[in-house]
Amino acid sequence: MEQTKQSVITLGPGQGQHLSMAGGNYRILITGKQTGGDFATIEMLVPPGGGPGPHAHPDFHESFYVAEGEVEVQSEEGTYTATQGAYIVIPKGGMVHSFKNRSAKLAKLLCTVAPSGLEEMFLELGVPVAPGEFLPPPEIDDAGRKKMQEVAEKYGQRLYPPDYFTRPD
Repeated sequence: MEQTKQSVITLGPGQGQHLSMAGGNYRILITGKQTGGDFATIEMLVPPGGGPGPHAHPDFHESFYVAEGEVEVQSEEGTYTATQGAYIVIPKGGMVHSFKNRSAKLAKLLCTVAPSGLEEMFLELGVPVAPGEFLPPPEIDDAGRKKMQEVAEKYGQRLYPPDYFTRPD
């Protein structure tokens, strides 16, 4: 059986959907709809102090390449400062992890998830913004937290309290 050739996908600088997520600017570079669900890639511009809280996703791999700046990656296995050129892989299985930009400069990450799906959560929760536009992180009340948890679970992700890694057992 002969395979059908797929078209090359190109995206110019600044193109793609830009979303405000937790104070960062996330640009969807390629979606699962474009890759048959194989993977999705998101460019993440993370301002100082930004980054997601503790979360886990048992059914997909997530990898990060630090293109600029640095982030502190925390997981159940410890803490790692990922500087420019570093590559981090969060394997399938549900390892709780988070990352924060603890520096005074913007960090730029390329995040790839396989299979795709995480980008759909970003599209549902994020606020469309212009390239390079940063909105302050929204204030989240109990109803907002509940909605975020419901949407995260819809896309195979579980959220944990912000103090997950620092609270006593």
